Amino acid sequence: MKYTLEGIETERLQFRLLELTDFDTWLPLFSEPDAVKFLALDSSLSQNELCQFWFDKVLNRYENDLGGLNVLIDKTSGEFIGQCGLLVQTIENETYLEIGYSILPKFWGMGYATEAAIKVKEEAFRLNYADLLISIVHIENMGSATVARRNGMSIIKSIDSYHGIPINMFGISKSDS
Repeated sequence: MKYTLEGIETERLQFRLLELTDFDTWLPLFSEPDAVKFLALDSSLSQNELCQFWFDKVLNRYENDLGGLNVLIDKTSGEFIGQCGLLVQTIENETYLEIGYSILPKFWGMGYATEAAIKVKEEAFRLNYADLLISIVHIENMGSATVARRNGMSIIKSIDSYHGIPINMFGISKSDS
């Protein structure tokens, strides 16, 4: 199953697939040390290398039906805001469907991640993709934890090292949404 949600919309956002021409627009995310840390990326890589790694990962997910992040476009301005979507994740030998989100730094704190994550949750449950959805959040990432909570999620598990970082796994079941 693809799990990509291109074409859906919220009040302010349109979802589409990531394109190679988005590279320079997405590059500023990797100038933020916290973003690199919270996404468990290799901080020894250059900003361009980190962005290329990200693109390779997203495109690999698209090609192998592992979900994928959608680009979020502001419907009024046409600006690229960030990315959000469903990701197939394996945690402690169990497979989950994660709502993942990353927003460009200049748009942090404007509610875009929450708006997009709620829509992704609604669509995933409407399409019966899973009975449980999760979000993986670095334990120091208060912004992403707030988004998960606003999406109706609560911590269901804490893990000391997931891809080398300590995380809280937030979750919500379809029956609780």
